[in-house]
Amino acid sequence: MNPRIIAVINQKGGVGKTTTSSNLCHALAMMGKKVTLIDLDPQGHLAVSLGVVDAAKSGIDEVLLGHSDIETQVIPVRDNLQLIVSGPKLREIEQLTEGGVARGDLLRLSLQNQLKDQDFIFMDCPPSSGILAANALFAADELLIPMCSDFLSLQGLSHLVATIKRFEQVLKKKYKTLLVMSRYASTRRLSKEVLDTLLKHFPGQVLATVIRETASLAECPGFGKTILEYQPKSPVAKDFAKLANNFIEGKVM
Repeated sequence: MNPRIIAVINQKGGVGKTTTSSNLCHALAMMGKKVTLIDLDPQGHLAVSLGVVDAAKSGIDEVLLGHSDIETQVIPVRDNLQLIVSGPKLREIEQLTEGGVARGDLLRLSLQNQLKDQDFIFMDCPPSSGILAANALFAADELLIPMCSDFLSLQGLSHLVATIKRFEQVLKKKYKTLLVMSRYASTRRLSKEVLDTLLKHFPGQVLATVIRETASLAECPGFGKTILEYQPKSPVAKDFAKLANNFIEGKVM
């Protein structure tokens, strides 16, 4: 069985892509699923979030530049969870000028016949629509779009949907697309309005569990831990455990 390949994508920053990637993947790993997480954001926040402190360590940068095989860049970070860090040269990929459309296909090609023992490969995408995001879209079969509860996120989503449709036309494929509501504040009317808007425009695509906004989620990366380690009995840790189940079962609102 080939692994499911998922891009965690949203061109808007601050919507919880890295938070969702690290915590959801850890929750899946704790369920016994084998998960590889690839950091496609040159900021490299996934490594920090998961306690990998070697900032100079090579990763997906060397793979995309053609200097390394992808399986040699894997770092085990938790039981059943392995990470491929961004690497210090990842920004160079965005500046590649040669190769045309082939620049967007580097990751898909590097994944061919690799990591076959994994159940899931997740790619944490940068908040942009450049070459790195294109590589994720070329490689992925599924998209997970984190959303936070403000109207700027909704505006950004319309731009992302247009980008996705362009890729679907060019690549002649249809992504399985799911949305996750992150940073949700049940006491804020705006949160409910944004969620209602998503449910109206994306019926059957919003995962059944919302991720509540809490200070502890912002604190976790400072300790190199996920919420499932930092505050395992907290409501938001339970949210991510439920979200992992939703994701596997395809359970939506």
